[in-house]
Amino acid sequence: MPRTTDGDGTPVPQRLLAAATRLFAEQGYDRTSVQEIVEAAGVTKGALYHYFGSKDDLLHEVYARVLRLQQERLDAFADADAPVEERLRRAAADVVVTTIDNLDDASIFFRSMHHLGPEKLKQVRSERRRYHERFRALVEEGQKKGVFSTATPADLVVDYHFGSVHHLSTWYRPDGPLAPQQVADHLADLLLRALRP
Repeated sequence: MPRTTDGDGTPVPQRLLAAATRLFAEQGYDRTSVQEIVEAAGVTKGALYHYFGSKDDLLHEVYARVLRLQQERLDAFADADAPVEERLRRAAADVVVTTIDNLDDASIFFRSMHHLGPEKLKQVRSERRRYHERFRALVEEGQKKGVFSTATPADLVVDYHFGSVHHLSTWYRPDGPLAPQQVADHLADLLLRALRP
């Protein structure tokens, strides 16, 4: 049985994911070999296959861990006891910050999603749809209550915001003029302004 941690206590799955994320970001998914990943993580191929089964599984997990985090946070915002405009603004800003915090993961995924097998691709699309539907439900709630304008369909509002989020990896730079929270606040404000009645 493979060791579950290394000398500093880092679990092997985390080491493999960290190595894969770095290599996929630097070289691209298709140009990164399993051997390079296990060497960078300091483990054997047996350990990788014990935890992940394939390079495809690693790619899936790179994105899935971010999506799980974002879904948990969105659910907490959506379920909070606060006005709908406040809940939507928090959710809209949070997806920006968590995407920037995991920029390599997001850029790897959008560049390499087509490498996933059909089942994994279907699963990821389903998970993303669940997230978008929960986000859209906040927009629809505000529209039904008359807090938000109904001039633009909720689906289009959601697509508009997530179009911005999905392109962060193409232009955002950590050493640029705006901190993650500033970008998040600007994009959330744009969304809320677009929804004003």
